[in-house]
Amino acid sequence: MATPSLTRHHLAGVLGPLLIDLRTSDRGRARPAVILVHGFKGFKDWGMFPGVADRIARAGFTTLSFNLSGSGVDGAGHFAWPERFGHNTFSAELEDLRRVLNALASGELGLAPTTRFGLVGHSRGGGIAILAAAGDPRVATLVTWAAIAGVDRWPDQHQAWRERGRLDVVNARTGEVLPLYPDVLDDIETNREALDIPAAAGRLSIPWMLVHGDADVSVPPEEARLLVRAAGAHPPRVIFMKGSGHTFGATHPLAAEPADLVVVVDETVKWLGRYL
Repeated sequence: MATPSLTRHHLAGVLGPLLIDLRTSDRGRARPAVILVHGFKGFKDWGMFPGVADRIARAGFTTLSFNLSGSGVDGAGHFAWPERFGHNTFSAELEDLRRVLNALASGELGLAPTTRFGLVGHSRGGGIAILAAAGDPRVATLVTWAAIAGVDRWPDQHQAWRERGRLDVVNARTGEVLPLYPDVLDDIETNREALDIPAAAGRLSIPWMLVHGDADVSVPPEEARLLVRAAGAHPPRVIFMKGSGHTFGATHPLAAEPADLVVVVDETVKWLGRYL
């Protein structure tokens, strides 16, 4: 196995800096890159992500994990920028991911330019990864973990949300109450076609592995089944983890790797090795 080194970088994101962790064992030679995309209320250092990034890098890939600019989270894992979180949108996250892809492709992060990419997205990040992969021929393979199948996660709250001017989001881990402004509703209404995740799944022809816990209460397994149906002629490889939840047993902080997560990461690394 390769021995990767870790460097930290910043890029301009839509709502603020993108905080980037880059792991690779060879900065002078072009190699395939894997980008990890976290979900709603997630960040690059949450629970399982540092270990996952390190494992993928040790398999020989350049591996990039980052905080989306609307995550609101700083380098220490604190929600230091709640206003950025409040104004975040799906389109902003998609643009942030495009900027990361472009930076790697142009050699901006101290690496030889990269031309071949894999995306690994969790939850909302899985939906973003599907949208990005469907529109970018540089993406050679895709892995989604507990991916959302639709962007409107609050269908019964629009009117009250707009009247009040915000929706309160509670961070269960810290008890913090974070604002979510109607920007995301405006984005969903204005860019409905561009943010249609099932339609994007139907345009994919690259190798795709879809992993979902069959006991996931945050993103129900029916959303995974919807994506599989939407994929049509190029269906993903599907792994339903029996009895597993939204994070496959991972918590933050992560004291030890749960058995389900070990299986998911092993299968992910094998998939990337086969198709990237």
